[in-house]
Amino acid sequence: MPEGDTVWQAARRLHEALAGEVLIRSDFRVPKYATVDLTGRRVLSTVPRGKHLLTRFEGGLTLHTHLRMEGAWKVYGAGERWRGGPGHQIRVILGTDHRTAVGYRLQVLELLRTTEEERVVGHLGPDLLGPDWDPERALANLRTDPARPLGEALLDQRNLAGIGNIYKSELCFLLGATPWLPVGALPADRAEKLPGLAHRLLEANRDRPVRQTTGLRHQDLFVYGRAPRPCLRCRTPVRVADQGDGSQDRPTYWCPTCQTGPAPAPDAPQRWRERHRRTPM
Repeated sequence: MPEGDTVWQAARRLHEALAGEVLIRSDFRVPKYATVDLTGRRVLSTVPRGKHLLTRFEGGLTLHTHLRMEGAWKVYGAGERWRGGPGHQIRVILGTDHRTAVGYRLQVLELLRTTEEERVVGHLGPDLLGPDWDPERALANLRTDPARPLGEALLDQRNLAGIGNIYKSELCFLLGATPWLPVGALPADRAEKLPGLAHRLLEANRDRPVRQTTGLRHQDLFVYGRAPRPCLRCRTPVRVADQGDGSQDRPTYWCPTCQTGPAPAPDAPQRWRERHRRTPM
């Protein structure tokens, strides 16, 4: 699932391509909105809210989309070949005189009144890349359930909005805690640093084409995607296992030496790899 910085970049591309322009093409390819036609309406803006995208049109309408695991918004110039996937994966097309935005594989696509946006994003915690960012509130939210594993708390968008599996793993590494450590067991000095650290990481990466958390050349991430290669700090093999109830694929990476706290049994990473060999991504 895309992280908050990726969604922020998608919102910027849509905003730069469409904002202030009048739609000359509107094509919704989902049954619920098959008869909707936004042609003639001016696009006002596209803004991110956590992992959600809100595209606003004159007349008080908002298109709410969420990329989930496989969704993508692509922007094309006049006459440019579309390369986002086969036609049957297109869910919506918004075109102006100069640009066309095409939404592929969007699992969440909802047209609503702009005044009703809170219905779909009002449950979110402070947005790490938004104007409502509030580190004190984010930390208070995380501490409401001290027994909850840190990794799960970070992924809960009601606590703070914008963190996915990559930042979850990287943040836990930088804090020196396994993702299974209860939030309440995280030392107070590290807990107080957590919101600011998360904010700095996403801010630093929102304009980068390649996400970077290490500050090292040719090594972009500390642990995510690195199993079973050596940890960049201590050379212990990085481990990977699922976290959560198994209803979603949430590969979680950590260093068993640099990070303290509970962790799955050593065979858990092997179970994860076997399941993903059987199931196409």
